[in-house]
Amino acid sequence: MELHIKNMVCNRCKMVVKAELEKLGFNPVSVELGQVSFVENISFTDKVKIAEKLNQLGFELLKDKKTQITEQIKTVIINLVHYTKEPLKINLSSFLSERIHLEYPQLSALFSELENQTIAKYFIAQKVEKAKEMLTYRELTLSEIAYQLNYSSVAHLSSQFKQVTGLTPSTYKNLLLANRKSLDEV
Repeated sequence: MELHIKNMVCNRCKMVVKAELEKLGFNPVSVELGQVSFVENISFTDKVKIAEKLNQLGFELLKDKKTQITEQIKTVIINLVHYTKEPLKINLSSFLSERIHLEYPQLSALFSELENQTIAKYFIAQKVEKAKEMLTYRELTLSEIAYQLNYSSVAHLSSQFKQVTGLTPSTYKNLLLANRKSLDEV
């Protein structure tokens, strides 16, 4: 049995969810971003108990299929932008279709309906948040950041960065702004 959980965006989230499930007496087979798998079925009463505990921690148990698919899209994009070192070798639409096993037009319509933004805008927002993180650490040049985030040029990164934040990356870096958002708020 699988449960789908909203707001699981990092490895720490996975550890917290796993630990809390074990405290409640459950033994998950796997805990991934946005998804927990069990060997046994979970009763309705147990799901309510799990949902209450997850809500206390800022997570949410997802019930309907549309919300689950939307969260899967977000999870795939977050993994791609924040945790994958390899550049994307195919376009995002094909990548999402392959990972989620649905046609992209269906994914796109569903995502836009529930999130009030396009998948492309969400993807750009995640890349900009990653760029802000990298700028904050001051370890990489803007060219290195653009390369790591698979931008075709520094100008392309700068254009999208300014479109999302209202600032150029250089201005952001010089002001040392700390207005970064947590990944689940993007």
